[in-house]
Amino acid sequence: MSRTRKPPDYWLLVIVFALLIVGLIMVFSASSVTAAGMKECRNDPYFFLKRQGIWALVALVALWASTRVELEKFRRWSLPLVLVSLAMLAAVLIPGLGVEVNGARRWIALGGFTFQPSELAKFALIFYLADCLARRGSKIQQGVRLVPLLVIFGAIVLLIELEPDLGTALVVAASFMSILFMSGARFSHLAGLVGFGILGVIGLIVKEPYRVERLGAFMDPWKVSQTSGYQIIQSLLALGSGGTWGLGLGESRQKFFYLPEQHTDFIFAILGEELGLIGTLSVLVLFTLLLYKGLKLAVRSRDSYMALLSAGLSFTIAFQAFLNIGVVSSSLPLTGVPLPFISYGGTSLVITMVAVGLIINVSTRRRERREESEEIVLPPTEAETLTRKFQDMGYGMVTPKIRERRRARR
Repeated sequence: MSRTRKPPDYWLLVIVFALLIVGLIMVFSASSVTAAGMKECRNDPYFFLKRQGIWALVALVALWASTRVELEKFRRWSLPLVLVSLAMLAAVLIPGLGVEVNGARRWIALGGFTFQPSELAKFALIFYLADCLARRGSKIQQGVRLVPLLVIFGAIVLLIELEPDLGTALVVAASFMSILFMSGARFSHLAGLVGFGILGVIGLIVKEPYRVERLGAFMDPWKVSQTSGYQIIQSLLALGSGGTWGLGLGESRQKFFYLPEQHTDFIFAILGEELGLIGTLSVLVLFTLLLYKGLKLAVRSRDSYMALLSAGLSFTIAFQAFLNIGVVSSSLPLTGVPLPFISYGGTSLVITMVAVGLIINVSTRRRERREESEEIVLPPTEAETLTRKFQDMGYGMVTPKIRERRRARR
């Protein structure tokens, strides 16, 4: 049976371009005042917009390239890619190579730009997991088969935490657990890993006094309004003053040196202030639709690797978005993660667009009908496919029986 392509999922493209445009507009609106007052930015209010615009063009090229790559060939590079990511994460910690900002060492300087290896690592892990879990199949239910995956996962999380960057480490952990779940791992194994992870997070919080302060600020920011609670209070003021329709694009008051990180991690607060509840809900809907599209492609895919790849990438993007929005709205304790597509930052934008390009790549895959001399087997409906996949093992997207039926059809 030969392979061919079908048109990409254009609705997915519409969602991504809408988020990208919103991001460029909000980066300029949120950063113009800060850039105009900084000598490092040459007092140019367009400084951050120009740089983000350059990264956006690079990201669009990367998106196009990732939609054209042969996923079967790309799959072979999953292990080298994750090893390169580990090497870069280690390099960040070396004095002279890593760039330190606000006490955190998360970047590597490349000319006039900086690169954040953790952004590459979290998606490289998904590529590696999708390949390994698709090849292992039902063997993943054997606990010993999880050990090599846990070693790679643990090394990535440890290096990210040493930066320190607990927010990205949580995103990586959530992605790891989700892709294990979708591959059909045992519930008892997943429950054990979740319990161990919760204990680990508690230990990391207790170890660092500033994290304990952040947790206290989350419980009652007004008690520490001038210290650890200041940022979240300013964020809430921005969101609250926006009302239903917002103050108007460019009319934010909190960006006038009240809200820290207003064009990076807390850009959603400025968006809420200027575009109101309507603007914030629109962004939430777009990320929800992106997750829905990615999971729908995974359910429809006949290839285990592509199903896990699409589901893992879409879940990671959406989870990071919801984590950022939860922090900005004080629904979750303070931790620093950018809002995908919207926050200022070139590495995050380019890597995220590559991930979306791979999801779109999956959407273009299909198999041609069998030759007339072969027996024609009508494909199951989407509802039947989803039902069978969950019934065969209780949960998960890829099951042994489904895999056997696919081999028999080929």
